[in-house]
Amino acid sequence: MFVIHRMATTTPITFSLLSNSLRFLTKPSSPFTSSLKNGFSISPKISAKKLASFSSYIPRGGFRISSAVASPDSMETVINEDEKKLEEGSFSEVRIKLPTNESSEKLLRVRHTCAHVMAMAVQKLYPNAKVTIGPWIDNGFYYDFDMEPITDKDLKKIKKEMDRIISRNLPLVREEVSRDEAQRRIMAQNEPYKLEILDSIKEEPITIYHIGDEWWDLCAGPHVDTTGTINRRAIELESVAGAYWRGDVNRPMLQRIYGTAWENEEQLKAYLHFKAEALRRDHRRLGQELDLFSIEEDAGGGLVFWHPKGAIVRHIIEDTWKKLHIERGYSLLYTPHVAKADLWKISGHLDFYKENMFEQMNIEDELYQLRPMNCPYHILVYKRKMHSYRDFPIRVAELGTVYRYELSGSLHGLFRVRGFTQDDAHIFCLEDQIKDEIRGVLDLTEQILLQFGFHQYEVNLSTRPEKAVGSDDIWEKATLALKEALDDKGWGYEIDEGGGAFYGPKIDLKIEDALGRKWQCSTIQVDFNLPERFDITYVDSNSEKKRPIMIHRAVLGSLERFFGVLIEHYAGDFPLWLSPIQARVLPVTDTQLEYSREVVNKLKANGIRAEVCHGERLPKLIRTSEKQRIPLMAVVGPRELETQSVTVRSRFGGELGTMPVDDFTCRIKKAVEDRGSF
Repeated sequence: MFVIHRMATTTPITFSLLSNSLRFLTKPSSPFTSSLKNGFSISPKISAKKLASFSSYIPRGGFRISSAVASPDSMETVINEDEKKLEEGSFSEVRIKLPTNESSEKLLRVRHTCAHVMAMAVQKLYPNAKVTIGPWIDNGFYYDFDMEPITDKDLKKIKKEMDRIISRNLPLVREEVSRDEAQRRIMAQNEPYKLEILDSIKEEPITIYHIGDEWWDLCAGPHVDTTGTINRRAIELESVAGAYWRGDVNRPMLQRIYGTAWENEEQLKAYLHFKAEALRRDHRRLGQELDLFSIEEDAGGGLVFWHPKGAIVRHIIEDTWKKLHIERGYSLLYTPHVAKADLWKISGHLDFYKENMFEQMNIEDELYQLRPMNCPYHILVYKRKMHSYRDFPIRVAELGTVYRYELSGSLHGLFRVRGFTQDDAHIFCLEDQIKDEIRGVLDLTEQILLQFGFHQYEVNLSTRPEKAVGSDDIWEKATLALKEALDDKGWGYEIDEGGGAFYGPKIDLKIEDALGRKWQCSTIQVDFNLPERFDITYVDSNSEKKRPIMIHRAVLGSLERFFGVLIEHYAGDFPLWLSPIQARVLPVTDTQLEYSREVVNKLKANGIRAEVCHGERLPKLIRTSEKQRIPLMAVVGPRELETQSVTVRSRFGGELGTMPVDDFTCRIKKAVEDRGSF
């Protein structure tokens, strides 16, 4: 058993790993200020009694938190060596710290060298394999090969050969050679991809790293001194995937082998458990199991079908989003999915974004285009009449579906699709209103994200790039306004110098899920470009025409991607207010079926999503409901029929006793209203 706690300045977040699944445990009102980046954090010992006391508060797939902010750079894991000791209330702990490439140069060197060792092993086993590139990545390394197709079964053989190379303790030697000499050696080995890589290297001399005197590669380093420095028991080859050379579909398909590497076995074990939990939460698998959505290949890749249960969750998300936007002074829009191609010429999308757009359609000798973005439509609504400075700010918002061309190989569940709905909004304002409008967007962003259980954010402010439109003065004013709004909000942020869009500075916000992974969702961008392209104006106090400031912003990003993040955050165990089915009534026999239907009708009349499930023995009905992650079950037997009551079982809290239907209904409504548990 693993028990993993998050380091915190106040109450820590605790979660236990039981049979490869994490259960997060915390008091629902405990604030914290910590961040899970690429590891787990340590905790003091806790008793089994404490664990039990937390269980009724927390959903099985996630946790509730009530503060935002933070950031230790590593996570630590506490391994309990004896599950019985936990049950008895005491246990021993082994503390494990998972470093990152940024925090440990040793780990980065190990991972880079592992990529080379793997390439050497592959070419020993498959002499005809051609090597390409092999970098380190966040949790390990990969290498791309032009070779015969291999499967996951072949990885064991490759790993054994890697172990042999590591155990020989071969030195890694750096050599500098001329470009001509590097070319001669590459051609002698018949490595065409290395020739292409050599052509892309502008610096001289060319550096080569040797493993002993048996294998070498073009490389700038860094590496460990000898292969024996690597702990072979802290390495695992994970998977094989296809990858086009240079990401170009017209180039050869390569075999990409992924591996993970750590400093010791304990770190590897902790990482593998973390990975198993991420797999358990995979939204693609849960989407099928819980019948939430599908991608129907008969219709085309990357096109999402929302099933009834998923559509209910989407409906709740949309209703929440619309309600909060209307409260904050936004006007809702609905605009077409296509427009004349000329509109996208004016906006510049055909010049700068064409590769991400679908082919145009010829309709009555005019070219039309599926929209990749909503911005030009909102500008057309703005332009329908002349505006005065007194009209500002003008805020418009739309849940607008857009279509973007993605390569089939890049599609990924709900996270990378070809058609998706953006929670798009645009604000037209004066220069001196930028700060207040940005602050308003930050407040709205926090309000919406808190509704869905996201309390920790990473915020980045990106400034003017080398190539940009707009005067220095307006860039300085806009960037200062963004900084002041963030400072007023009290959010810490990193500055990405030169990372802004060519048309204005921006704020990007990543949310952190239950596993500490960060997801880009919210963005706020000041735009000096489109107002110029569309020549939008207003009349100022001197009756002169001026150009307004335009702010693009999205909170959730896209509904599809956000739904995927929600599924993985909660592991499909949505909180009661968000669950597609909130209560399921289970008759013990068909004798209670009519009464069960009356109970369901009463629940539905009170706005509660409920259904009857029957036809099986009660234990199986309960197991099925548990598997489908139904928050509440109401069992109806002869006694309940006689007393006009239900016996309630909570997925999170176990048996809750027998109660009148009216009490059951009121408690559900109160829990939903409070966004709490039953």
